Amino acid sequence: MGNCNACIRPENESSTNSSNHNQKSPRPKKIRERRPNPYAESPAPIRVLKDFIPRTRISDKYILGRELGRGEFGITYLCTDRETREALACKSISKKKLRTAVDIEDVRREVAIMSSLPNHPNIVKLKATYEDNEAVHLVMELCEGGELFDRIVARGHYSERAAAGVVKTVAEVVRMCHANGVIHRDLKPENFLFANKKENSALKAIDFGLSVFFKPGERFSEIVGSPYYMAPEVLKRNYGPEVDIWSAGVILYILLCGVPPFWAETEQGVALAILRGVIDFKREPWPQISESAKSLVKQMLDPDPKKRLTAQQVLDHPWIQHAKKAPNVPLSDIVRTRLKQFSVMNKFKKKALRVIAEHLSVEEVEVIRDMFTLMDTDNDGKVTYDELTAGLRKVGSQLAEPEIKLLMEVADVDGNGFLDYGEFVAVTIHLQRIENDEHLRRAFMFFDKDGSGYIELDELREALADESGETDEDVLKEIMREVDTDKDGQISFDEFVAMMKTGTDWRKASRQYSRERFKSLSLNLMKDGSLQLQDGFTGQTVIV
Repeated sequence: MGNCNACIRPENESSTNSSNHNQKSPRPKKIRERRPNPYAESPAPIRVLKDFIPRTRISDKYILGRELGRGEFGITYLCTDRETREALACKSISKKKLRTAVDIEDVRREVAIMSSLPNHPNIVKLKATYEDNEAVHLVMELCEGGELFDRIVARGHYSERAAAGVVKTVAEVVRMCHANGVIHRDLKPENFLFANKKENSALKAIDFGLSVFFKPGERFSEIVGSPYYMAPEVLKRNYGPEVDIWSAGVILYILLCGVPPFWAETEQGVALAILRGVIDFKREPWPQISESAKSLVKQMLDPDPKKRLTAQQVLDHPWIQHAKKAPNVPLSDIVRTRLKQFSVMNKFKKKALRVIAEHLSVEEVEVIRDMFTLMDTDNDGKVTYDELTAGLRKVGSQLAEPEIKLLMEVADVDGNGFLDYGEFVAVTIHLQRIENDEHLRRAFMFFDKDGSGYIELDELREALADESGETDEDVLKEIMREVDTDKDGQISFDEFVAMMKTGTDWRKASRQYSRERFKSLSLNLMKDGSLQLQDGFTGQTVIV
């Protein structure tokens, strides 16, 4: 990671080395002899795509239109082909947001994977890629039919048969990825969109941002994904393609009953529930669900990856094979209500995370760069453990020695015992998020329009209205009931923070942050090669 890809020079930056200004002695020879810090500044814009053709611009072939959505790095726009008038989607990834070499590698890999997968009716097709000084542009087919859960909720009639159809599609996508040497690693309902509004529209997998190429037998240790959908072996940091089947099993469980199988108030609690692997088939509506459906859930959520079904075995399962014979009786209203709540709650968190992501500004990155220069006392472009400890003391951090050691281990991605600039940025963002809730405060203020210190029902209604300005009152009240723990009819800042820290997909705010956060969670759980977890209810330590 020690290359210039790891940092991007903010605009208007002077190219002179800042150390020159601090030299009182006018002996130029001495100044030249000092090794400048290669990370205090960086050359012209980074190149992200390997097969970049400089003279082709996206605007030559496409017209970019209105914004369709935005994620951690990029904004997706409606995009029209100038010649054919075909409507497409363009994901523009801002280079300013690619703060570390890991981020850049993620984008390269996403493009490589999407380019390598053969055409498939359930995978969004990458049409073209462009790059300029500001951004990388991925032109893809457009999916206008909305998210999976939203469609289910809108339909009214929702049955086992419909759920079987969805899971068949998810399993097809997994089979296709695995056959082409790709693990998706982030399967969840939000990553599936319908191609159009028609009743028989194809469902498509849209996001390959965390996917990775694999060879048979290859094992991975990087913790990625979204908390609810993570397989136990991901937390144990030793996994292969079977993790995708686990995530698909979690999706199936949610489709049938409206809530995730492994749920808790904290990330540690979610991790414990996943590692315990106890699946609840007692609560409503499970007693009414067919034994065949339950058997498939159990086999997809087998804690032992070797015993877990493959994608082909899921497709061969009687419940999927005889989907047309699966019960077409509407599942109880409780399922639709729960799905709707799950979907809207996700939107609430996503909106808050978007505010956080947008406020992690260029200025903040400049401050981080200055801090790096301050801590890098010997000016060699690297920060050692001692420099990091001394520097953290200087800026008044309260972190204890073991925590700094853990932080250093977690952030030193290439394991060379130093932090380069990119690794340092990740640590700092991590610390900012842990040590002060300023980013959450900003997000809270975004919803608290009248500045009363509380998010009232009206403010929540406004924040969660759909395109037509409508919000479902029952769902709103349900969210208020869940988040408002002291039951005063409004959401305080503390209640908002608690909600944001429960099972949130932090990758939407910072992919790097989510990786470090889960890695440190996993390291904290690892003792003597086994996983030890404190049970929040009994206080007992459970060895997994």
